[in-house]
Amino acid sequence: MSPSAEVPKSEAVTEKPKIRRAIDEEGGTTTATYPHYLPVWDDSEKYPPLQPFTHTEHGLNADPTFPDLLAPGSTIQDLTPTTGSEVTGVQLSKLSDRGKDQLALLVAQRKVVAFRNQDLASLPIQEALDFGAYFGRHHIHPTSGSPEGYPEIHLVHRNGNTSEFDAFLAGRNSSVAWHSDVTYEAQPPGTTFLYILDTPAVGGDTAFVNQVEAYNRLSPLVKERLHGLKATHSGVEQAEFSTQRGGVVRREAVVNEHPVVRTHPATGEKALFVNGGFTRGIVGLKKEESEALLGFLLGHISRGIDFQVRVRWAPGTVVVWDNRVTAHSAIVDWSTGERRHLARITPQAERPYETPYTPE
Repeated sequence: MSPSAEVPKSEAVTEKPKIRRAIDEEGGTTTATYPHYLPVWDDSEKYPPLQPFTHTEHGLNADPTFPDLLAPGSTIQDLTPTTGSEVTGVQLSKLSDRGKDQLALLVAQRKVVAFRNQDLASLPIQEALDFGAYFGRHHIHPTSGSPEGYPEIHLVHRNGNTSEFDAFLAGRNSSVAWHSDVTYEAQPPGTTFLYILDTPAVGGDTAFVNQVEAYNRLSPLVKERLHGLKATHSGVEQAEFSTQRGGVVRREAVVNEHPVVRTHPATGEKALFVNGGFTRGIVGLKKEESEALLGFLLGHISRGIDFQVRVRWAPGTVVVWDNRVTAHSAIVDWSTGERRHLARITPQAERPYETPYTPE
């Protein structure tokens, strides 16, 4: 019997590759500046459910004058009155523990800070992870690609394929998708680091919105009503989307409830804690009520151009934000065939909590 006759064609099964590598999809060679950071998706990587841990908030008792962070020769420029700053003359990887504490506080206060001329991308990956581990337990993303051997790094990668760009915008009018990272976890991230590897010459910025200022703009009656409410945050849809695309799911998807208004442990500020990426509904409200209230809050956040900021990437840039009090969106606005490649270090923080409403 011939080999082709042993297994009828209709019954033949093609085994799904267990490892998918971006460099293979580029033909075995790449123009990436940091090829060891190209994403790998390994079907064999499976992780158990995340367990609770005690988070240390390093910004809590930090010196608010920032003597170990903003040393002589450094400069800081605010990008808007309430949100965002840009710093030069500071090398994050060389900070002392006191400097790291002050970094956590500065980022909590300004919500997002861009540091220029950094060496984080050029360090061995493990050294970059060791730096980030000071701020909390590393989160391993359940569905994203990562550098081979380093699942703690979350990668953002678009290789500049123009047909991919066209397909991305084919079903939408805008690329804006406000979200806070993995808020479906019981203990979502806090101080978060994103560093550039390759970027278009123009375009591919990241926008951030200040969720504290979004809360502050609400009327006292609305603020009072929001306190005590909880919302569901779901990772199920993200896992299903990855499966549909032939991607990986490293850990069972989870759903958690978090307060609609959360308190930051270092600043005491209250912030809206809902986002369009993962918040699914308000607990205890009927469907129509939940959709109306959540729709209002998300619309309020998205329209708040006066408490938003747009950060432009440049080689050597590290953007640090507090994921507890911000939401963000990539801006897919270039079609020049250039690569956009970034790496994220995502330390987890405390379980979200709220403090009682205080009348103004």
